[in-house]
Amino acid sequence: MPVRRDVVVLGASAGGVEALRQLVGVLPADFPAAILVVMHLAPGATSALPQILDRAGKLPAVAAAHGRPLAAGTIHVAPPDRHLLIEDGVQFLSHGPTESGHRPAVNATFRSAAVAAGPAAIGVVLSGALDDGALGLCSIVERGGLAMVQDPADALYPGMPESALARTPTEHVYPVGVLGGVLDELVRTPVPAAGPAPPSPALLLEDRIARDGIRLDAVDPDTLSPPSGHSCPDCGGVLVEIGARNGYYRCRIGHAWSAEALLGAHDLEFERALWTALRSLDEKAALARRMQENGAGRSGLAGGRYETTVRECVAAAGTLRRFLLAQDTENGRGHAG
Repeated sequence: MPVRRDVVVLGASAGGVEALRQLVGVLPADFPAAILVVMHLAPGATSALPQILDRAGKLPAVAAAHGRPLAAGTIHVAPPDRHLLIEDGVQFLSHGPTESGHRPAVNATFRSAAVAAGPAAIGVVLSGALDDGALGLCSIVERGGLAMVQDPADALYPGMPESALARTPTEHVYPVGVLGGVLDELVRTPVPAAGPAPPSPALLLEDRIARDGIRLDAVDPDTLSPPSGHSCPDCGGVLVEIGARNGYYRCRIGHAWSAEALLGAHDLEFERALWTALRSLDEKAALARRMQENGAGRSGLAGGRYETTVRECVAAAGTLRRFLLAQDTENGRGHAG
């Protein structure tokens, strides 16, 4: 008996609010599928996204609630600091390990939809930086579900759409103004009931890690690839590469990183170290200058040593400051130095 695709997951990050507003704004009041929305949020943030999407169109939008059934024609929005998962048609909010520094993470919800809904799932990747959602979209397709991607040329931040298409090519690539109408057609079109293969052990493991929270035995490095030589930016643990997912890593307690996100995290760590070094040089120069002033009128080696220290610190700090400001200009952002 044919089935309908009745679980839709929309994943977005930077630039995603406007894309989500446009997409849900064209969906009709009788939209026959449940919608889950995942957007990267800071852990302590207060999200107004349910209210924004509720006003954007004809469908009600609510914050996802643990233990409540998914409702067709309703937009369920992942709250800050929780992965939004599915279990037997019910919403499951988890404090599982972050993925590429994010909780909620698009990959976690995509994988959960792949396990729970199989061919009844549709994953949609919208505007965002980096590559969250790319691997999860693969899982949806592998389970017989459907992949849709905002046209990168239409996205304010094309990173997520481009990464998704690099791993999971699909014919359903549209500007966001078109995507909603096509989505409405797809959820109303029956698909063959031939069941896909059961979820792979690797997919089930990934889904379990997202559900179970941080555990010391979430990933056993002895049963996986050798240590990668990289450390987890979240906890400092050793990262191992996961299965056939090239460039995808987890640490022992379950934090997940793509290679692209890991590189970005190390860039930030390096930059923080440089700003710390700059502050230390400025403070050292100020202290040496004060000691030099306090010793004014005295002769001896101490005064010369303090003067040398000030000169060296000022020169080194100037070099660091010019480098950091040049980096900020290159990256299009300011920094309160």
